Amino acid sequence: MDIKDKKDKDVKKKPVPKKERVSIGEYLRGVKTEIKKVVWPTRKELGSFTAVVIIACTFFSLLFAAVDYSVLAALRVVLGISL
Repeated sequence: MDIKDKKDKDVKKKPVPKKERVSIGEYLRGVKTEIKKVVWPTRKELGSFTAVVIIACTFFSLLFAAVDYSVLAALRVVLGISL
């Protein structure tokens, strides 16, 4: 008998409780209940959130482009590559 086998026998594993199966109708009723709890943004909030996302995407795309251009320029100088 191996030590590992002995340890496995000594350790009692907790039984995993079975999940109850839910019918499709019950699932959809639960979804409907949860959707009612959602607080939807107003039209003004949605516009401001959209503006923030567009500005952030623009900022990061310009930042990544600048870093990419800088690394490429540095590699061209170091490696003596001209395109």
